[in-house]
Amino acid sequence: MKRLSLALALSIGWTLPALADGCYICTSGSGCGQYCRYTGADNADNRKKCAAANCKIGGTASCPTGVNIKTCSAGRPLDRLHQLATFAEERPQ
Repeated sequence: MKRLSLALALSIGWTLPALADGCYICTSGSGCGQYCRYTGADNADNRKKCAAANCKIGGTASCPTGVNIKTCSAGRPLDRLHQLATFAEERPQ
């Protein structure tokens, strides 16, 4: 039974694509926070998005879950703020 479950786990692991989210470590002086979260692979596109979010990348890490850790996102960091600002301007007073 152990062999069957091991074989099943290995076969499923090899057939599923390895997609993971991760974080870049932002060095001191970055306006982004301590980490910048990205979705997908560690590639130049995600690094550019974090750099655009004002993160000076110092390395990669798994994303922390502590409440005292400041993180920003590589996925369109300013779009949400723009949506909120536009919504506030369009609301009737």
